[in-house]
Amino acid sequence: MKTDIEIAQAAQMKRIEEIAEDLNLAKEDWEPYGHYKAKLNDQLLHKLSDRPDGKIILTTAISPTPAGEGKSTVTVGLGQALNRINKKAIIALREPSLGPTMGIKGGAAGGGYSQVVPMQDINLHFTGDIHAITTANNALSAFIDNHIHQGNVLNIDPRRIEWKRVMDMNDRALRQIVVGLGGPVKGVPREDGFNISVASEIMAILCLADGLNDLKERISRIVVGYTYDREPVTVSQLGVEGALTLLLKDAIKPNLVQTLENTPAIIHGGPFANIAHGCNSVMATKIAAKLGEYVVTEAGFGADLGAEKFLDIKTRAGGFEPDAVVIVATIRALKMHGGMDKKELEYENVEALQQGMENLKKHMETIESFGLPYVIGINKFPTDTDQEVAFLKQWCESNGAEVSLVDVFAEGGKGGIDLAEKVISACEAKEGSLQRVYELDEPLEQKILKIAQKVYGADGVEFTSKAKKQLAQFEQLGYGNLPVCMAKTQYSLSDDPSLLGRPKGFKITVRELRASVGAGFIVVLTGDVMTMPGLPKSPAALKMDVTEDGKITGLF
Repeated sequence: MKTDIEIAQAAQMKRIEEIAEDLNLAKEDWEPYGHYKAKLNDQLLHKLSDRPDGKIILTTAISPTPAGEGKSTVTVGLGQALNRINKKAIIALREPSLGPTMGIKGGAAGGGYSQVVPMQDINLHFTGDIHAITTANNALSAFIDNHIHQGNVLNIDPRRIEWKRVMDMNDRALRQIVVGLGGPVKGVPREDGFNISVASEIMAILCLADGLNDLKERISRIVVGYTYDREPVTVSQLGVEGALTLLLKDAIKPNLVQTLENTPAIIHGGPFANIAHGCNSVMATKIAAKLGEYVVTEAGFGADLGAEKFLDIKTRAGGFEPDAVVIVATIRALKMHGGMDKKELEYENVEALQQGMENLKKHMETIESFGLPYVIGINKFPTDTDQEVAFLKQWCESNGAEVSLVDVFAEGGKGGIDLAEKVISACEAKEGSLQRVYELDEPLEQKILKIAQKVYGADGVEFTSKAKKQLAQFEQLGYGNLPVCMAKTQYSLSDDPSLLGRPKGFKITVRELRASVGAGFIVVLTGDVMTMPGLPKSPAALKMDVTEDGKITGLF
């Protein structure tokens, strides 16, 4: 089979004006960004406000493993499958970050014959949204340091500046740095550090804002640090919210592209799924719902991280809820959760598969607790045996779950028609409204405990002395009514990445809290979560190249 990039380069794409026409968009609703990409007008959502909403389908997954699950591939394939059965479907995805693309994780444009295109553009610089966020973030850092250098009227304590610089690359050497060295004319020395751009609060804000005015208001509320008297300092006090919003005036516009089968796709925003809420923008999802009968979107990592944040944070900000959920799994990954070594996954092992089903079962219970109907989508691999498939189907049947064997990687939309039909039935079967894990007026500590117990299956939560002080501080500052955004390893339901499957008898350790007041949530750091990843020993970049005529090679 051809590589992803070879398949994408051979695609018969429609010009972007044809995709816009298929969506009945007027010329003033979009602006071209080359032949195959476009920016949607940031007033489009307001223009479409009177239209009824289409059904929203959320794609989530089991806890990810090195064996791969293919959540984005299934999301794209399902959208294509819905269109094959004459349903007007639109896909809403996140933008990939260059760090994981050049590192080890890969891109986020799907795979095989279920990709969004132009894949090489989407996985590289795309329309520059992430670069604009990087610039706005670092401009704020410059304004903070300049304020201190020019007399520090706001009495900012350089030891308590929370705002970090960012770049869109994995670079461990920048995690902890010192700035302002070189004498009085070079600034005031202080400790600083870098996060990856997608971990910036500005990225989270962009993805939760419903327009330019909301974006500016949220930016003004960002807490950059604290004074010597331990009082918060905000962007509005620095007076630069207008300048920062100006840098994002184009980035707030969602991006329109297509899939290999010419299904419309809106790709916008990509907050880090560990440190932020890991979903594409509210504007993209809501516009897609106004333009299509069905919207297929996704949330980062497994249901414990991605789906919980989508349902407890994003839906609150956007004022909507999904009609059905797809839980993606692979037999390979389930066998890893059952204790099988990655090197042995090509061999049949029903016993390991049976043990690994416990991970899937916990994610099923989580989605059920939200009151949402779901379908299990098994992303097919060539190494799956008939006996393993038969066991999985029988297990799902005995546990009262709908399951569909999906082969959208090799067959495109055709390989997801059964899943599409079952998802439509699930949407029609939905009863009642979304049941969230916690209410906003509950104390922060109670919200954290509920997520740990209900979603992770933990016995309880242990707070470090630092976290306890921050809990009290944030409640006192009036932040207690905000949602909580858990920063946890994606590899385990616990905060220990080595505990696969469905761990029992563990507690979640909260080591630190961060106030993302502009985004509108409190980040809760557990375990050892990195906000600036490092590159692996053999990064994917080593295989990438471009020929003299501009043809890209080695990009997946």
